[in-house]
Amino acid sequence: MSSSRYQIGLLLVFASAVAWSLAGYFTRLIELDSGTMLAWRGIFGALGIMTVIAIGQGRDLWQQFAGLQMSGWLFAMISAAGMILFITSLERTTVAHVSIIYATVPFLAAALGWIVLRERPSREAIFTSLAALAGVVIMVGASGEGSVAGDILAFGMTLSMAAMMVIARRMDAAPVLPAACLSALLSGLACWPFGAPMAVTSQDLLLLALFGLVNSAAGLILFTLGAQRLPAIETALIGALDAPLAPFWVWLAFGETPGPASITGGLLVFCAVGIHVTREASRKKGLATDRSH
Repeated sequence: MSSSRYQIGLLLVFASAVAWSLAGYFTRLIELDSGTMLAWRGIFGALGIMTVIAIGQGRDLWQQFAGLQMSGWLFAMISAAGMILFITSLERTTVAHVSIIYATVPFLAAALGWIVLRERPSREAIFTSLAALAGVVIMVGASGEGSVAGDILAFGMTLSMAAMMVIARRMDAAPVLPAACLSALLSGLACWPFGAPMAVTSQDLLLLALFGLVNSAAGLILFTLGAQRLPAIETALIGALDAPLAPFWVWLAFGETPGPASITGGLLVFCAVGIHVTREASRKKGLATDRSH
């Protein structure tokens, strides 16, 4: 893997984590139930991604979708399934449990990446993932009763996310934006029955459009393109920055000061990811320099 390709992948996945971390901000801003919000988020996200494809491909827009490979359809369907599991898990267990279970995604991604792609994760990446997991646990705490059924659903959602990372990595030379568009559309349609999408006001619809374009369209485009360029465990690890960034935006917009545990856990996640990315980028730059001599 070239150093420049790796760095571009880092930037894209980091940007996707920033886009996805705004979900908490939009959730506070839009006073609607989660089913309605996620339904419109997916619909507007799909429209946004389709617009990007249309600008880039012009008259070849529909050919892009017609040529979608099996991996693209699988990516979209797993994404939609993950969204359903996410909603239902939040209804049956605590947010803390869902957050902690989702923080295990680097390990699931590493396991799937090794089984499917034969990408052996480095020892350092595994240790860094453990540090990030510890940071998330500190942030959300282990309190809350939850339920076994809800925790199983949350694990299913986490497994779906890990599978998306591996599939995106495997779609190395394939057009991935149509798959991302279909993913957003299916997730929106899947969430439609869980809310009351037709009961929203025009003001809500405007905010929902912004939610969909920023959080879904931009997030999915950046994630899908970035995941092609990175090992699955690194994609998952950088995606863990979503956890500490989410309360930061809420604090910035609504003045909700995070507690000591959130600050401590968030700093641990940032430090773990930052140190690993810096060391890995330096190592790849050194390898590239050695090869040039």
